[in-house]
This record gives sequence, C-alpha cells and structure tokens, in this order.
Amino acid sequence: MTNSKLIPEIQNYIDLVRSGKIEVCKEQLQLCDYIENCFEKENLFIDETLLHKYLSLQKYFPFKLVEWEVFCFTLHNCTYSKPGILRWPDLFILVGRGSGKNGYLAFEDFCLISEYNTVKKYYIDICANSEEQAKTSFEDVYDVMEENKAKLSKHFYWNKEVIINLKTKSRLMFRTSNAKTKDGGRPGKVDFDEYHQYEDYKSIQVFKTGLGKKKNPRTTITTTNGDVRDGPLDKLIARSERILNEQGSDNGLLPFICKLDDEKEVDNPQMWDKANPFLHYNEELFREIEKEYIDYKEDPISNSAFMTKRMNIPKGNKDAEVTSWENILATNQEIPDLTGGTCLAGIDYAKTTDFVVAGLLFKYKGKYYWISHTWVCKKCNDLGRIKVPLEEWSTEEGGNLLTFVDDVEVAPSIPAMWLAEQAQKYNITTLGMDNYRYTLLARALREVGFDTDKQGANNIKLTRPSNQMLIAPTINSLFVNHNIVWGDNPLMRWYTNNTCKKIEAHDNMSYGKIEPKSRKTDGFMAFIAAMCAGGVELEDSGETIDFGVYTY
Repeated sequence: MTNSKLIPEIQNYIDLVRSGKIEVCKEQLQLCDYIENCFEKENLFIDETLLHKYLSLQKYFPFKLVEWEVFCFTLHNCTYSKPGILRWPDLFILVGRGSGKNGYLAFEDFCLISEYNTVKKYYIDICANSEEQAKTSFEDVYDVMEENKAKLSKHFYWNKEVIINLKTKSRLMFRTSNAKTKDGGRPGKVDFDEYHQYEDYKSIQVFKTGLGKKKNPRTTITTTNGDVRDGPLDKLIARSERILNEQGSDNGLLPFICKLDDEKEVDNPQMWDKANPFLHYNEELFREIEKEYIDYKEDPISNSAFMTKRMNIPKGNKDAEVTSWENILATNQEIPDLTGGTCLAGIDYAKTTDFVVAGLLFKYKGKYYWISHTWVCKKCNDLGRIKVPLEEWSTEEGGNLLTFVDDVEVAPSIPAMWLAEQAQKYNITTLGMDNYRYTLLARALREVGFDTDKQGANNIKLTRPSNQMLIAPTINSLFVNHNIVWGDNPLMRWYTNNTCKKIEAHDNMSYGKIEPKSRKTDGFMAFIAAMCAGGVELEDSGETIDFGVYTY
C-alpha cells in the first residue's frame, strides 16, 4: 500500500476536470476538492498492487476504462481508511444515458468475483425494477465469458442466470423487485441499476438486508435521472449535495454526479459533456444525441426524456403538471407561529373509504401558508398500489402528517372535530369544499359550529370547477414566485406532483388526477378549495401580528 499521496489513477481525472479541456458541472469540481481534502486530512491508503491486478482484467473486455471510471473504481474498491476497511464502500454514479455506466458496473463486478478478490464466496446481486434492466450488466459479463471461453472456463462456471468463480465460489446474479427469493442471502455487494425507477425503499431494504455478513460489503448505484420525484433518488441526490458542500459526513458514500448546471445549457452542445463524461470519446454518440436534441427542440413535451435522461435535468409534462418540481420543492420554507391569525379552511372529502384532508390557509407577509392533516381509511382498496411511505409519515419521526383510521370509513366527524380544535387556536372565517361532497359533511360541520343553513350567507363556500378556473392564474403565480409554503411536508409534495392541469373551454384551467388510484391528490385539492373560498382577498396576518418562527 502507498501512503496518502494521490496516485495517477486518481490524479489524472482531477487534472482533466480542472484542465478546461471538457466542460464539467459544479458537482465534479466539488468532488475533486472533496477527495483532495479527504486525502489531506485523513490517513488513507490505496492498495496499488490490487488495483493494478484488477485493471489488468480489462484485457477481457471490448473497451478500456476512461479517466472517470478508473477514478471511481480506485476510490471505491482499493482505497482504505484502515487495513481492510474500505473508505468509500458505497458508490453513487449519476450520469447521462450513453455514458457507459453498465459497462463500468460489469467490469467492477467481474473484478470482484475474480480470484484477485481474496474474500471467499463474495456474492454480488445486480438489482433493478425490471428483469431486462437487471440483466444488462450481467449479460455484459456473460458475453465476456463466452468470448474468452478457452481461458476463463478454467476459472469460472456460467450460464444465463449465474456466474460462479470455481475457486473462491464468488457469484454474480441478477434480481428484480418481484423476485420470489430476495432475502436470506449473504451478498458481499449489491448493485442498483437505474435507481430512479424505485418509488420507495421497500425493495431496496430487502436487497440490502444481508450486507455486512461478508468482509468489505459494497453497494454501487448507477442511474440516469427519472420521473419519480421525492423518492429514493431525489433523497440520494440531496444527500450527495450535502456531502459535496461539506455539510455533513459522507458515511462512506462517494457521489459521482454529472448533469447540466442549468437547463439553458442544453442549447450549447459543448455543455453536453457536463452530463456525459464519455461523450468527448465517442463521436457517434455525440451525433446521436445531436439528432435527439433536434427532436427535443421541435417537440419538448413528447421528447422530455432527452432532458431527463441525457442531461439529468428532470422534465415533466409541462402541459399537464401543476408546476415544476423545483417550485414544489420551494414550498419547503419555515412556517411562522400563526397562533391567532385569520385563515380559511379547506377540505377534500371525495370518498369516505379513501383519503380525507383538511387544512388551514394563512397569508403572512405576502406568502400563503398551508397547514393540513390527512386521514387514510385502512379499508382503502388502493393502498396496495401506493408506493410512498405512508406508514412513516404517520409517525412522529415522519412528521405526523397523516392518521390511519381503522374503520369502514373516515367518519365525517373526524375532519370536523379537527377543524373545531384548530378553531381554538386560529380565527377560521370560511370553509371551502367541493359542492358535490357537501351533504356528506353538513351535519358534522354544523355540530362543531359551522353555519350550514343557507348557502351564500354562511361561512361555507361550496366550490365548482368554475371557481378553480378563476383561481388557477393566481396559483401559478404563487408557485413561480415561491410564495406557497407548507414546510417540509413530503405528503403535500406528493399530492401536488400527482395533480394535473385540465384544460377547459376558452383556455381556462381546472385540476385533476394524473392517475386515479395510486397517485392521490386530496391534499392539493383541499388547498385549492381553501383558495377558492377567498384566498385572493385573505387578510394578511403579518400586517397586524408580529409572530415568531417555528418549523412545522
């Protein structure tokens, strides 16, 4: 082993990043700084002998690793904080489609099931949501075996489902989220390919359960960006950004992120290198991306995958989404102590056996603040389809954002009593709710003090799609200017991201569901009901009361 001096396999890539020969995103510059700082401050060692043995195995592959791949491979597999203790056992690679991430993964796994890895029975599972994706890197290794059969058959046994080292009994397999046997194993390494496809952590945790039973446990995550928001990938990107900004310990994670710094850079082909670190080596790939770019500019909606997967800038359907994901994330701002403030209430009560949401809408110093609660009927037939962590969100650690109701329905008295309790703390002037659900709630609301006798003269505003059309331009302006706030509330982010615009007559707009069963919108629709009840005219409490600040 060497001392902590950077060796060429690491330094070469750092030099390339800083040379100006290719465009790189800020995350790559931050990563180079971070790695140098780690080697300067920590007593790190690189097993160069083992590294060179591994790299010699490139002779079996139809490609040679380029600088970024050698850089990641060295840090992930041969860099130690103590003898035998890997410094970065977890590698996260986010690169644009076509960067060679599956080839990298195939090479790394081939090395780790070779005899150069002295850990016996080092089992590696390549995991993905679909069998086709899980097999991609496995089949790359399989092809290497077939093309070098004369030499490798002395060391390996293989078929189309498993590759086994005859001496060490190390093994490479592929697995999917619907695999019949996912737990009970003792993997030395777990790979997640196209991590963006995971909507929650259920399968991820099952695949990782066995790690730690073998020496030098590792994970490698390779992915482009995708269309799932606020899921495992977004959380991993956020964690990576904290690491690169030195806002916390990396806990063994090496984040390698390549993306455009700004979506406007897509119009400059020189900037495409930022998302694809392999692009400057492959003229054919460049020409293919150039063709896709022309298609994207002609029809950005139908070709949104170009930005999401080639450039790692997520782009939803701009004609359908309520607002951009960046604007939804901007709702995560501190909520002031609004005790005594004037507010509107909103409620969504579409089905008694489904989700029910009630909330309060405040205006404070020009911003709109939304505090809400959700009730979920345990008899809801759609629960099995929903991929977000509802159980976690119902706990204190998850924010107590929702309550499960173990009954045949969410009784009308439940949201009504919640509103009555809130009325002890806040000045609720008007309640907005859907016109068609009024009869379900009228009695319960009357019992807690709402005047339900005469529509138009009472404090309940029944809303229709025509009311949504009137308020839609205001909602859009508030989102764009980051003037809608509901704190760190992943449940409200999920509701909003599930809602689509519905184009009505004369270019008016109302709101609907992107998908009716597994993607609920109740929280956002309750917010809309409150806005329709008088959001534009809502009194600004910041002009009359000086509140403190707390995190909701």
